[in-house]
Amino acid sequence: MMAISGEGQCLVPLHLRGRRTIVPFWQTGGCPGSIPDAILDIAENCSMGLPLVLTLKLDQTTFEPFNQLRQQHFPPDRNFLSAHVTLFHALSGEEETQIQQELAAVCSRTPRLPLQFPTLRFLGRGVAIEVQSSELIHLRQSLAKTWGTWLTAQDQQGYRPHITIQNKVPAQTARQLYDQLLQDWQSIDGYGEGLLLWHYQGGPWTLAGEFLFLE
Repeated sequence: MMAISGEGQCLVPLHLRGRRTIVPFWQTGGCPGSIPDAILDIAENCSMGLPLVLTLKLDQTTFEPFNQLRQQHFPPDRNFLSAHVTLFHALSGEEETQIQQELAAVCSRTPRLPLQFPTLRFLGRGVAIEVQSSELIHLRQSLAKTWGTWLTAQDQQGYRPHITIQNKVPAQTARQLYDQLLQDWQSIDGYGEGLLLWHYQGGPWTLAGEFLFLE
């Protein structure tokens, strides 16, 4: 049996779950062959206490073109990740066991989430794809209420889900990409298939757990 370890993409044996899986996520294109430099570090307990990031696992059809846009337009020296939708930026690593238990319980009773990607968002020095989903907003609100005492100031702010495809570039460069993509943009539908929990390591992320929604 296998577990999925990219933003819904690259496969890792189930027996490695709960251990560290380090992947250069800027290369997670869509299949194991797209990450020849992937490193599997199975030393247990090395990531205890690191901040945790929670993201939405996108369906493969939706993920691939968005990830391609990110790899094309995100500055390579800053791009450690594949395309992703962040729910929480910094959950308490010290509460990882309880967080994993809550995610397993919630996802086991949650149907996959319908998503719309209606337009782009200009970030000033970057470009993002807007995400619309009342179901996603409700799920995040529920988790935020459960974890309220652990949330950072950033994670307590209003939630506007998006996929960043470019960031930290000159404003003129960002505006050019925004105008170029917006000219032909058409609303896209997709699905969220589960939640992915990561250890934040300052650059690359390490997969801590995958939690699938109901089919």
